[in-house]
Amino acid sequence: MEKRIYPEPIESVSTPEPFSRQSFTDAREAVEALKALYERNTSFLRDAFAHVAKGADRQQRYRAYYPEVGVSTSSFTQIDSRLAYGHMPAPGHYATTITRPDLFESYLTEQLALIMRNHGVPVTVGESETPIPLHFAFLEGTYVEASAADRIKRPLRDMFDVPDLNATDDHIVNGTFEAAPGEPMPLAPFTAQRIDYSLHRLSHYTATSPQHFQNFVLFTNYQFYIDEFAAHARNLMAEGGGGYDSFVEPGNIVTRAGETAPLDGVTLTRLPQMPAYHLTKPDHGGITMINIGVGPSNAKTITDHVAVLRPHAWLMLGHCAGLRNTQALGDYVLAHAYMRQDHVLDDDLPIWVPLPALAEIQVALQEAVAEVTGFSGYDLKRIMRTGTVATIDNRNWELRDQRGPVQRLSQSRAIALDMESATIAANGFRFRVPYGTLLCVSDKPLHGELKLPGMATDFYKRQVAQHLTIGIRAVEKLAAMPAERLHSRKLRSFSETAFL
Repeated sequence: MEKRIYPEPIESVSTPEPFSRQSFTDAREAVEALKALYERNTSFLRDAFAHVAKGADRQQRYRAYYPEVGVSTSSFTQIDSRLAYGHMPAPGHYATTITRPDLFESYLTEQLALIMRNHGVPVTVGESETPIPLHFAFLEGTYVEASAADRIKRPLRDMFDVPDLNATDDHIVNGTFEAAPGEPMPLAPFTAQRIDYSLHRLSHYTATSPQHFQNFVLFTNYQFYIDEFAAHARNLMAEGGGGYDSFVEPGNIVTRAGETAPLDGVTLTRLPQMPAYHLTKPDHGGITMINIGVGPSNAKTITDHVAVLRPHAWLMLGHCAGLRNTQALGDYVLAHAYMRQDHVLDDDLPIWVPLPALAEIQVALQEAVAEVTGFSGYDLKRIMRTGTVATIDNRNWELRDQRGPVQRLSQSRAIALDMESATIAANGFRFRVPYGTLLCVSDKPLHGELKLPGMATDFYKRQVAQHLTIGIRAVEKLAAMPAERLHSRKLRSFSETAFL
């Protein structure tokens, strides 16, 4: 038997110089300190890896910690009761770990400024006790040569911290987090490691960098919508932008306002699982559109990760089965309630939890439909119906014994059925992201109205462009609203994080 040779045990842990905790009364200065600390600590890990990858081995472990921002209050401060965020629910010490402060600079500055204003207290910046995994310390797009593995003499986990999935969870947003004695209460809905995990997943699933994602997100389940969105965006860029700065496609292909062709990026040989396209504005004020494909699993997956970017709203635009005889192909459905039979979120958000319609979203969508179609008031009912949308996890539900499904759909007063909308709404509710749904009736299986090939082509050409225009118009209405008005108190639980 071949004799195995084990490496010598680790003798010491190498870390950056200790960082003295600092207090700030200016949010921008606090964020600059977070950026400097994060850059120092991630650079330390990258440099250490480069050293090890050259074959050097000094019997050491290398470790650096996430920055942390904390705040303490000793008073039940009376704040503006209209605000959904920006304040602590009770006296105590609150803290959160921070990652990518360069990406979240505007968000962090706003959240810290609100806390300082509402409570009149400073914030502190220091190092947390959570190590930064090596994988999350690399710069975006870093490529590690395979040959480096041959020169590394020890298991990577012996020398560096790696992602700890046992500590990467949604306990805070799910309301199941319980602070240990002496542990700070959470200041933000996500920890740094949970955010880093999602940032990497977003790049993988969408083939675009997290830095391109915008605060207003459109989800769709058909490529036709993406094709129309891309054509619209390219026309805008060629005509000067129309208020948008750039258009970003998978591969981080960027076309800037005033240009007719992209200036940088990589052309992909095939699209990723859920390609994303971005019409950008300063401070992420533009529109991101993602083709999530079909099914509640995809809908949950992408919203799990988009949520860490703290968008201001996300909307579902897609096709559905119309369930009422009075509906016609091409009619619109504005969801005001959801019948959840998707099952992918049952463990995180029990099905007995109601999903309220959000007035700001509903009004924006209804006004957009009226403006684009030319119908208004009572006449709007000719082409749009408001009601319950059922979401199911069985694409071929029509092939089952009709007595069960049809009875449940009738009892719920459902007017449409799809496979994604309730999942997107449920995760919006769970993650405190304002949500809404506007669907287009593309078939009526209960009434034998299925699209024939020629009919389908004509239908898509005629209806998709109008539907997308309505979605963009609604998003632009929402973007014109102050964020504090858009984020509803309906989505906040009894004890909430101060950060949005």
